[in-house]
Amino acid sequence: MAEPVQIVGAGLAGSLMALYLARRGKAVGLWERRSDMRLEKQAEGRSINLAISTRGLTALDRVGLTETVLAEAIAMPGRLIHDLQGNTSFQAYGQSGQAIQSISRRRLNELLLNAAQEAGVRCHFNARCRDVDLESGTITFDTPEGERNVASSLSIGADGVFSALRGKMQRSTRFDFEQHYVSHGYSELCIKANADGSFKMDKSALHIWPRHDFMLIALPNFDGSFTLTLFLRFERQEKGAWCYEDLQTGADLKRFFGEQFPDVLPMIDELESNFFEQPPAALCTVRCSPFHHGDKVVLLGDSAHAVVPFYGQGMNAAFESARLLDDILAGQSQGPALAEFSRSRIPDALAIRQLALDHFADMSSSTADDLFLHARALELHLENAIPGYQSLYSMISFSNMPYAEAVAKAQHQGRQLARMGEMVQH
Repeated sequence: MAEPVQIVGAGLAGSLMALYLARRGKAVGLWERRSDMRLEKQAEGRSINLAISTRGLTALDRVGLTETVLAEAIAMPGRLIHDLQGNTSFQAYGQSGQAIQSISRRRLNELLLNAAQEAGVRCHFNARCRDVDLESGTITFDTPEGERNVASSLSIGADGVFSALRGKMQRSTRFDFEQHYVSHGYSELCIKANADGSFKMDKSALHIWPRHDFMLIALPNFDGSFTLTLFLRFERQEKGAWCYEDLQTGADLKRFFGEQFPDVLPMIDELESNFFEQPPAALCTVRCSPFHHGDKVVLLGDSAHAVVPFYGQGMNAAFESARLLDDILAGQSQGPALAEFSRSRIPDALAIRQLALDHFADMSSSTADDLFLHARALELHLENAIPGYQSLYSMISFSNMPYAEAVAKAQHQGRQLARMGEMVQH
């Protein structure tokens, strides 16, 4: 009897990958260092809301979960921009009928874990990966019962940005790795629903308060609340700009929000306690190559290509990687399949990593800029007027086109438009 596939990390990518493999008849073990979130009143870790779009929905559709997820999601067809005076303006993400979907990270993870267990996946919690034999795939776990050495036909590292499996691969030869922290951190706050369960703001948008070097965003939740996320520099780099170092007391915090976000301040629930309860979290990206080692070990999701959240593609990219890996494994023997997965996926991982880094400027500054707004309106017009034209945002969020191909097409379209402009001038 073949040894089971062992997956380290029962987060979103790991749970989906386990479900894929179990539905193809594989014996699968899913291992998680934390406790079972479904049994906890408050799950460990941060909860940045997810914006699921076409790539993520395509991956879920493979296992019949799209309708279930969408039933608990809130459609956001565009951004609602809040200026300092409290005025708002709406910016559509795409054409009529196109929207990204706000979904609870925890609820989505719970749905995937339930589906994986129903498909026969054996889940193990409170099991920390301590080591992996890259040649045999055998994984060593520290569990409440003691050390366990677990044999594996395929070991998949879906254990996040600080992956234990990747840590072992980093000590192997010819493995490239880069970890990069951005200058901004984030804090999560909450706007509760009204007493009757209704929303205190428009639920049909991703709300953004762009303030040049920092920003606040809000995503609607199914229960009528909003999750707010503040993105702010840890340390000052511009004269007069706010940073986390300035927010040491409740008075500092109220002055900051009163000055920068006056329209939302009265709605925030327990601002001081929620803000100071946890220190701001850091944002880290990961680039590595290859994604596999030999024919026994492969990395998936954030373990291989962690990105910052500004394009809303971290989970979507992880789900897409799981779908593609499943396709490749189903079509050829394991060793060549892992090599093919690395070869084909790394360019796309690099492309979305850079797009996510670059998109912070668009969200925090450009969304409030008239030139950006006119350019975005022109893009939407060109999509209707020119056959085959697609904006970069539409290709990333509303298609399954490989990320690298989308970037190349956007650059080509830009060059064509520039030539057309030159011709008009002459």
